[in-house]
Amino acid sequence: MQIPAYLQQGDTIAITCPSGFIPKETVFQSKAILESWGYKVILGKTVGESDNYFSAPDEERRADLQQFLDDPGVTAILMGRGGYGMSRIIDELDFTHFISHPKWICGFSDITVIHNHINTNYGIATLHGPMCSSFTEANQQADFLQSFQQIITGQSPSYPIPDCVYNIPGKAQGLLVGGNLAMLAHLTGSASQVNARDKILFIEDIGEHLYNVDRMLYNLKRAGILSRIKGLVCGGFTDMEDTTRPFGQNIYEIILDHVKHLDIPVCFDIPCGHIDQNYSLVMGATYDLTVSDTGNRFCLLR
Repeated sequence: MQIPAYLQQGDTIAITCPSGFIPKETVFQSKAILESWGYKVILGKTVGESDNYFSAPDEERRADLQQFLDDPGVTAILMGRGGYGMSRIIDELDFTHFISHPKWICGFSDITVIHNHINTNYGIATLHGPMCSSFTEANQQADFLQSFQQIITGQSPSYPIPDCVYNIPGKAQGLLVGGNLAMLAHLTGSASQVNARDKILFIEDIGEHLYNVDRMLYNLKRAGILSRIKGLVCGGFTDMEDTTRPFGQNIYEIILDHVKHLDIPVCFDIPCGHIDQNYSLVMGATYDLTVSDTGNRFCLLR
């Protein structure tokens, strides 16, 4: 897997909104933070625009992102927000220039679509991490936001891993892939499907019914994705909902039912995903995972 060039002082970060709408004020505050770190920041035409649910019509969102993919002067692209919309434009994007000059693609949630499209088809690593709403004065020194800066400058962040009674002990080392579970299920059978064979899979989600999480995991299972993984790392599963007639399992039990027979390490509650402390992960880089009763370790090896 190819790692994009790390950023230097004075390098340019572009911000675009290929999915949902985000207010200009939110983007301006992230721009100020990134400039205080020593980077130049340019904004796409989709920033602050609105076309109902989306930041702009499909073609405008595609053209905005395409411009930054092609621009050799841009060293990283920060997505303004997720939501929905990347699936509508992914097949029309041209990655020819990007393949020749890879750059960091940064974001999460709906951005899982482009992460896996790039990882699977071009063997280039991407950055699963915070988007514009996290770049605030209050968060500027927070460890999770610092992990973003550490990764794009070639450092390895430290991931705090809490103990969890549902963890399955074991060790694994391999490339990290995955992202938002709803998006991973959505991508099965497409040109952007996650390639998890002999890799560590990361999943997270927000606002889903418990039965739907089970259904999405069955989707991955029936597509042959779960049976091939070396380890499973679970981030935040926030705001999960039950039905009036209870499903009968909590989120941990649902996930374990799909992987407990695989003889792989399973680690829950790493601080990544739709949570306040959203640490950055390099999708396509090598990670070392150790889960044990005496402590857990999740480490970026590159």
